[in-house]
Amino acid sequence: MASNTLILGLQWGDEGKGKIVDALSQEVHAVCRFQGGHNAGHTIKVNGNQTVLHLTPSGILHPNVNCVIGNGVVLSLEALDHEIKGLEDAGVSFKDRFFVSSGCALILPSHISIDKVRDKKESIGTTGRGIGPSYEDKIARRAVRFGDIGDEKLLRDKITLLVSYHNRLLVELYNEKPHDIEDVISEVMSYKHLYDSYCFDTQGLIYDWVKAEKSLLFEGAQGTLLDIDHGTYPYVTSSNTTAGGVSTGLGLGPKYIDKIIGISKAYCTRVGEGPFITELFDDNAKMLAEKGHEFGATTGRPRRCGWLDLFALKKAVFTNSVTDICLTKLDVMDEFSSIDVCVDYKDGQPIYKTFKGWQSITVGTTQFDDLPLRAQEYINFIEEFVGCSISYVSTGPSRDQTILR
Repeated sequence: MASNTLILGLQWGDEGKGKIVDALSQEVHAVCRFQGGHNAGHTIKVNGNQTVLHLTPSGILHPNVNCVIGNGVVLSLEALDHEIKGLEDAGVSFKDRFFVSSGCALILPSHISIDKVRDKKESIGTTGRGIGPSYEDKIARRAVRFGDIGDEKLLRDKITLLVSYHNRLLVELYNEKPHDIEDVISEVMSYKHLYDSYCFDTQGLIYDWVKAEKSLLFEGAQGTLLDIDHGTYPYVTSSNTTAGGVSTGLGLGPKYIDKIIGISKAYCTRVGEGPFITELFDDNAKMLAEKGHEFGATTGRPRRCGWLDLFALKKAVFTNSVTDICLTKLDVMDEFSSIDVCVDYKDGQPIYKTFKGWQSITVGTTQFDDLPLRAQEYINFIEEFVGCSISYVSTGPSRDQTILR
């Protein structure tokens, strides 16, 4: 019997989803992305070689796995083309196993201009890659979509209308230079080879695979606390990063999701602006950043670091109907003499429970019983507090540095 699994982040992204998707991809028919854009950065380390994927599903490194970009993703043609060429140069084949939904809204150069100038005033802390404005146009029903590239007249009409609107915003509202409409049309058409090779009715593909009882893996980008509806609004991304986004972003009913794995670090990090109740500003924060290499895979920005927030994690488990948790970066905590976890809030401040640190090496451990007892106690407390099994524990960046309980 086929089993379909959803993997998503339970914090503010950067939880280590890419490694887990890659590790679990070996036994599935396809890996499917359902939301976000090239603001995501999934880092995978195999045999000492590190790969950062921004749009391509993390299963692409397995030659027999199909990969799908669903309609819920907003698409930068430039970023996709660059990523495909880079992976092909490294020996990865995309032929007959990579499919992009015709319904993906495109990110145009004018989206990027609006994103950058607007964030200077609003200070949301976006990546400046046009993600938000592209989703905005999608909701307003004026988006140019990937499938439109197949009809040059329709494409020209839609780009003309949309970029004319963008130019009014840029000139009249932000006092910025407008975009040449013909240049934008030419740029989009220069990527017609992507349309010719990869544009598909991906919902139809997924329907056929489900009916044929093929196992599928659904890959989320960012994390629950960045969800447009359920995150720390307005300091959120522009898509639904929670479990409901799978159905809208791929055209798949929720009854076809058999297992939901939520990824959480053993501590918390956040990139950009917004509330972060357990954030640290002391030597502990520096140690977490240094040991955890906490810099954004997409932006290179340093991440804010703090203790694990179990109150928020418990809510994220509920929001997503999580069946299993994967706890990542446990090894980053190896040198701490004491470790705090937030169990509640009072007047906007965290209430902590303190654990004694295990102060021994867990890197590369693959058996739960081989972990230090204090590390086991830490994991068991988290599991009991949030009411969900911690079935996977990551003890290093490589595919094989994982405990399966």
